[in-house]
Amino acid sequence: MKVKKVLVSQPKPASEKSPYYEIAEKYGVQIEFRPFIKVEGLTAKEFRQSRINISDFTAIIFTARTAIDHFFRLCEELRVAIPDTMKYFCTTESIALYLQKYIVYRKRKIFHGSTGKLDGLVSALTKHNKEKYLFVVSDVHKTDETNVLDKINIDYTKAVMYRTVSNDFAPDEPFDYDMLLFFSPSGIDSLLKNFPDFNQGDIRIGTFGSTTAQAVKNAGLRLDMEAPTQQAPSMTAALDQFLKEESKK
Repeated sequence: MKVKKVLVSQPKPASEKSPYYEIAEKYGVQIEFRPFIKVEGLTAKEFRQSRINISDFTAIIFTARTAIDHFFRLCEELRVAIPDTMKYFCTTESIALYLQKYIVYRKRKIFHGSTGKLDGLVSALTKHNKEKYLFVVSDVHKTDETNVLDKINIDYTKAVMYRTVSNDFAPDEPFDYDMLLFFSPSGIDSLLKNFPDFNQGDIRIGTFGSTTAQAVKNAGLRLDMEAPTQQAPSMTAALDQFLKEESKK
């Protein structure tokens, strides 16, 4: 069966220049964007149950813009005043620059890595090993991140400030896709939650990342396309390659 309609389980791209639109035109397929999961913040009441006092910390670790949004939202709701002396450690420069939404950037002590992972911050974190760090995370986060922090023996506390939940389909919402693209194991969980009797049949499933691919296999589903690969480093490159092969059949 030819692929005519693809569901990308991510928000619609902000730019009309997204490669997805080029692929849609190139192969004559319909591509729709519909996240299977969404992020919601913990309420102030929920966060208080963790018994974490934000004022006790002298430095914050951020690995995502979402973490920044929910940190400052909770600080406002809890009426916590962040001192000018607070240090911020971000895994990328773009995440660090996002802090400008909430603070006067040039007047703060901000550090960022270049690898996009916590190991890229190791040297800055160890240099400031006297700080008391608050590591802002979601309820679903990689354990290897905390392993990095454990190895360098810094004083840190994990603070869950937001969570990933299923973005449920409405009862009358059509589900007539020939291919589904997933970017996290949570997306697979949401698919099965929304459609407990899901029968894959001819529906193709593509994934990005090894953990998402494994989640598909663990669910007893067939994995038809996997990214990244050496030939296809992105989801769009993998989709382009897949549809090209499909068009030859």
